[in-house]
Amino acid sequence: MSTAPTTSNRDLPHPARDDIRLEAVLHALSDPIRLRIVRELAADADELACSRFDLPVTKSTTTHHFRVLREAGVIRQCYRGTAKMNGLRRDDLDDLFPGLLDALLAAAARQAVRLGD
Repeated sequence: MSTAPTTSNRDLPHPARDDIRLEAVLHALSDPIRLRIVRELAADADELACSRFDLPVTKSTTTHHFRVLREAGVIRQCYRGTAKMNGLRRDDLDDLFPGLLDALLAAAARQAVRLGD
C-alpha cells in the first residue's frame, strides 16, 4: 500500500526556488496591476485572500494577474477552505536576487507619490 501524499486537484503549481528566473520576475512585475498586488502583499505581513484586493479589472483578468505572479515565483497561492490565499515569496526572491524586491518596492512607492496614486 502506498503512503505517498495525495494531491488535491486544487493544488496550484509553483516553480521550485531554483527554477525562478530573473526575467520572469521582472516580466511579472512590469505590469502596474501586478506591481500593485505585490505592493499590497509586501505591506501586509500575512497572506491575503484574492477577494481582499480591489483592482480596477474584471475577475478573470485578476485571476490572470495572480497566475502570472505565481508562475513567475513572485507569490505563493494556496486554498484555505474556499478562499485562495496569496503570500509574497520574499525569502526566495531575497535569496536569489538580493535587494531586488526592496529596490522595486521603493521605486514603486516613489513613483506612486510622484504620480499621486
